[in-house]
Amino acid sequence: MSRGSASNGILNLILRLVATAVLGGIYFYVMLPPINVKSMEFWLFLFVLLVIYIVITLATSGLRINRYGVTLEQGVLWARCKIPLLLAAVVFLGSVVGGIVSSEIFHAKSYYNLLDVQTGDFTEEVAEISYDKIPMLDKDSSVQLGNRTLGSLSASDSSLVSQFEVSDEEYSQINYQNEPVRVAPLLYGNIIKWFNNRSEGLPGYIIVNMVTQEADLVKLDDGMKYSTGEHFGRNLYRLLRFRYPTMMFGDVNFEIDEDGTPWWVCSRTVHRIGLFGGEDTEGAVLVNAITGESTYYTEVPTWVDRVYSADQLVMQYNYHGTLVNGWINSWLGQKGVTTTSDGYNYIAMNDDVYLYTGVTSAGNDESNVGFILVNQRTKEARYYSISGATEYSAMSSAEGAVQHLSYTATFPLLLNISDEPTYFMSLKDSAELVKMYAMVNVKDYQITATGSSVAECQANYEELLIENGVKVTDPVEAETDTVTGTITDIRSVVVDGNTMFYFSLGTEVYYVVSAADDPDAVIYDVGDEVTITYYVEDEEDGSTILTGVSVEDAAIM
Repeated sequence: MSRGSASNGILNLILRLVATAVLGGIYFYVMLPPINVKSMEFWLFLFVLLVIYIVITLATSGLRINRYGVTLEQGVLWARCKIPLLLAAVVFLGSVVGGIVSSEIFHAKSYYNLLDVQTGDFTEEVAEISYDKIPMLDKDSSVQLGNRTLGSLSASDSSLVSQFEVSDEEYSQINYQNEPVRVAPLLYGNIIKWFNNRSEGLPGYIIVNMVTQEADLVKLDDGMKYSTGEHFGRNLYRLLRFRYPTMMFGDVNFEIDEDGTPWWVCSRTVHRIGLFGGEDTEGAVLVNAITGESTYYTEVPTWVDRVYSADQLVMQYNYHGTLVNGWINSWLGQKGVTTTSDGYNYIAMNDDVYLYTGVTSAGNDESNVGFILVNQRTKEARYYSISGATEYSAMSSAEGAVQHLSYTATFPLLLNISDEPTYFMSLKDSAELVKMYAMVNVKDYQITATGSSVAECQANYEELLIENGVKVTDPVEAETDTVTGTITDIRSVVVDGNTMFYFSLGTEVYYVVSAADDPDAVIYDVGDEVTITYYVEDEEDGSTILTGVSVEDAAIM
């Protein structure tokens, strides 16, 4: 081989490597694989690089175009691509073998131990929750309220509405100032609107109080410059990849701290078993959504609520429940095998957010054998052995109690009501607005109570507990108060055959009294001075329609 041919060969090799590096760099910038051998994305990235090199080699020196078409020069593929082809085969086989040897069949005990589940006592560990801590809204209802809040700004700030929208994918449930809320950042409407507004950033976020059902747009003095909807260097995923090139990331959640500052909580994913198995979370990177400053914490600050994703926790419990007696037993004998029921929800306790889901035995979809609560910040898991109805059976029971109204039930929360595990649900109309509430006994889903307020619902539920012999003490009376004034407006409506009277005493508040509960409600007219007894809980929720107990002539009182 002449010196000129050797030089040309080296030059061609360098050009092929440079072209591969350029195309591979573009792939890396777009796909953002972690530089980590425990990531399947990294192995795919290596495979793509080798394929790019092989294609470039064939296109530049192995293919010949003539009048008969395109032909491959004999020997070029193997002579010039031998090493890349062998490496590609090694990468492919390595990823396949790595996946197989990391599976549950070889590491059943390790998968079982991913989640440390302790047995708990429900009545002692799950305190009766006060009304002002019960989340009334699910995610769908929160999305509706958030969109309406942004839409209501059209008259006062049309530029805001026209340029931004609410992220339906976010709406993370967190505890904010000891209140259960959902938060979601605004997003740019499209790429053009991003271009027009990128210098100021996203102007704020939506916060929905899940108890009072109020939604507000929080405007920031400085806009959020870093988000999942940004482009180029300010895109959150790209920022994470270039600052933490070897880290694997799982869920990315939008949260706010106690001062209302917006943050992205980016959970770090690790594989604890073999090469790709045993997915778990190890700390999180917190990114300030306004400044882009970031810090990795192995133990996150206590104001952070969501580090471990719900799907990951459910997956880990399913490993724990199915592999309790080994991998073979999980498929054949299934002795002691349990799995989570369909669906999950969140409970706010002790200023943390807990994942709740039911647990059912293998092959039994009709009832639960218990349920689990898992802290989404610390992964502390507790199992409570309580047999009863599945969540969807409870939802059907609640919907059946108001079938004439065609309301749909939200996925239940699990509450402690009078030391009884109880499913609590909101009942929504077709517009996703909460209209009523339902409580269903876990052990006996035939015990189902509904009410237009939480106080009324609980009073009805506790009466049913007594009637069915579940509870022998008198129900705790919901707190009431009275108001005296002159009737300025009366309205009535028939609900389920009962006439409901709405009384106004000169304010924006209406007190609704059922004629079935108080027959005297029908005798009063506008101008009469009356005293109305009502449930305080409704007033604390900020409602303008309060559930009344009775209405009486003020002179008699």
